[in-house]
Amino acid sequence: MDFPASTFWSGLAAIILIDLVLAGDNAIVIALAARNLPRHLQTQAIFWGTLGAIAVRVAMTAVVVTLLRLPGLMLAGGLLLLPIAWKLLRQDDDAHAIKPAAGFWAAMRTIVIADALMGLDNVLAVAGASHGKMSLVVLGLLISVPLVVYGSTLILKLIERFPVVVYLGAAAIAWTAGRMLSHDPLVKDWFVARPWAGYVLELVLVLAICGGAWLAQRRATRAAGTTGVS
Repeated sequence: MDFPASTFWSGLAAIILIDLVLAGDNAIVIALAARNLPRHLQTQAIFWGTLGAIAVRVAMTAVVVTLLRLPGLMLAGGLLLLPIAWKLLRQDDDAHAIKPAAGFWAAMRTIVIADALMGLDNVLAVAGASHGKMSLVVLGLLISVPLVVYGSTLILKLIERFPVVVYLGAAAIAWTAGRMLSHDPLVKDWFVARPWAGYVLELVLVLAICGGAWLAQRRATRAAGTTGVS
């Protein structure tokens, strides 16, 4: 299968960006699960829990990558990514309601299970961006996971200071959704005959998700301001 260098690098960049933005919540969960442990056990629980979470994440992604080769599932996956991108820009504050674990093994179990459950959106997005190449998935995880685990505080501060980072992540997911929709075997021939259509679809989805979320947030801010004045 022909796999141009430009496709490889764009896919890798999308995977890293998706991992960093979507896995921010997972990093917080890891910290919350281990926060009641002694300092020396916190580091071990985070390290081994993260290692187990990575193994589960790779296995889940491999299954999804295989399933996405079936006709129709790329279409379904692309459609499922759109609300994920939207939710990323409209997050609630209750997402981190994780109780601290009482012991080392409990903390590890909490980290692995919570990451697997919260990582479903990440798995789908990464699988779509990988173009079916597990080497891209593994390489993206090797680069992004250490940054997420050991730099979660820095990443969160960066996102708080520069909200555009979250918009870039949502745009990457919407772009991935567009590529999945246009590359499904059921419709691929139609898009191949019209090369411009795929780019238009990706652009429309990015603008719809990011622009729509921005407008919704602006309206909410105005409504809150009006309520405060009255």
